[in-house]
Amino acid sequence: MNEFGIKPSTSNLKELGLGNVANAFWNLNPAELVEESIVRGMGVLADSGALAIDTGEFTGRSPKDRFIVVDEKTENTVWWGDINIKFQQENYAKLYSKITAYLQNRDIYVRDAYACADDKHRLNIRVVTEHPWANQFANNMFLRPTQDELKDFQPDWHIINAPGFYANPEEDGTRQHNFAIINFTEKKIIIGGTGYTGEIKKGIFSVLNYLLPQEQNVLSMYCSANIGEDNDTAVFFGLSGTGKTTLSADPKRRLIGDDEHGWAEGTVFNFEGGCYAKCIDLSAEKEPQIWDAIKFGAILENINFLEDTSTVDFEDKTKTENTRVSYPIYHIDNIAEGSKGTTPKNIFFLTCDAYGVLPPISKLNKGQAMYHFISGYTAKVAGTEAGITEPTTVFSACFGAPFLPLHPTKYAEMLGEKITENNVNVWLINTGWTGGEYGVGNRMKLKYTRAMISAALEGKLDNIDFTTHEVFGLAMPNECPDVPVELLHPKNTWENKSAYDAKANGLANEFVENFEKYESSANDEIMDAAPKAIAASC
Repeated sequence: MNEFGIKPSTSNLKELGLGNVANAFWNLNPAELVEESIVRGMGVLADSGALAIDTGEFTGRSPKDRFIVVDEKTENTVWWGDINIKFQQENYAKLYSKITAYLQNRDIYVRDAYACADDKHRLNIRVVTEHPWANQFANNMFLRPTQDELKDFQPDWHIINAPGFYANPEEDGTRQHNFAIINFTEKKIIIGGTGYTGEIKKGIFSVLNYLLPQEQNVLSMYCSANIGEDNDTAVFFGLSGTGKTTLSADPKRRLIGDDEHGWAEGTVFNFEGGCYAKCIDLSAEKEPQIWDAIKFGAILENINFLEDTSTVDFEDKTKTENTRVSYPIYHIDNIAEGSKGTTPKNIFFLTCDAYGVLPPISKLNKGQAMYHFISGYTAKVAGTEAGITEPTTVFSACFGAPFLPLHPTKYAEMLGEKITENNVNVWLINTGWTGGEYGVGNRMKLKYTRAMISAALEGKLDNIDFTTHEVFGLAMPNECPDVPVELLHPKNTWENKSAYDAKANGLANEFVENFEKYESSANDEIMDAAPKAIAASC
């Protein structure tokens, strides 16, 4: 076996069952990985300098094929169900032997990296990939050790990624030929049958969501975060389409990270060393930071080019609506040094309420913060996904249910404790509709949303009067700088007030119905924050 690149003195490929691979390309730099991908016919360069690749059959995660090995460690700690699906130890052992046998006599790419920008919580990761571009993705997305750190690198976790290996469901216990399996006891993740790189990223995020809250009293969060000139940190939670990336990108504030963070005592820190952004309909005007980051070292996934050019057609959805780009965080200007910030002063829950019910900004008490955190609400509208023709209610616990190995109330109660301990302001921001639901009203203007967030960050809402929303119990400001007063109370923007009441009651009932599955584990403070439907106006 030949080995290239920077290799630790304590290689453990034999211990992993990979002692007879053809070549192990170890810690190659981005230029070398780009060259490998192009020479092997796996990618081409866009005119921006980014590498364009296709992930094959899967252009997104496959949640029903993501498993956790059930054993003595996980049996009574994991929140089992449709999200965390049990996988038997004996099936894992057989599948592990098969995937390592598949990689024998093949070239592999080994990457030593780590997660968590705070050294107290650092998790060293060794990533073994079948394809060079997947290894480059790991280099983009995880944090990068120094040359000296690589010399004596000792991994805490291993990822083995082999898109070309297909499982046999009847023999291996999988649902179909693709799989992503986490083994918390052996500290390994195996991924096969899918080239979608997000499985690598989200595998480690799931690991951190299990380990940090239980073992280190760190709240793991699916959020973006930035820090202002006065070293005040703000955290932004929100599902896809709510504006999380856009609103956390502020020229007056430095970006800590755009996706995954931990909240430890005195600090918020990024889990990652890069960004993985959607790029469908991307333009320099809409997302200038992402646009400028798409250069050499970045990887474009499943895009198409304008005819007879190497210029990306970002409007082309032929392969998928989930076109993506990964890039190291240093491709962005105005980032926070060390990818760390202070204790948050403000937390923003972002929702795109297509029903026009929720206020554009409201302040939450602790119970409401925990309730809305567990609910993780937004509404998708026509055009966001195939088959959606009218507003559709979406709930995702803690704004990241697919990646939570523990029960959502565990994360919510930790959030509540930290809010109280640190006197944090929590705001619910509706970036959706006003003046009526989707098709009747209008989308809230971005300039108004930015003005409301700026007012909250600058303390301009600290000493004003609030009105309580009669269904959701939210505290709505009666005024806000640079925002028309009539927009602040949503019912006032509706011409038909009884129609508003009916829509508000309907949404409240959906919240309550969704929360039924969490009631048995939720405390009284959380349950008291549930919305309460009112009698409709005559």
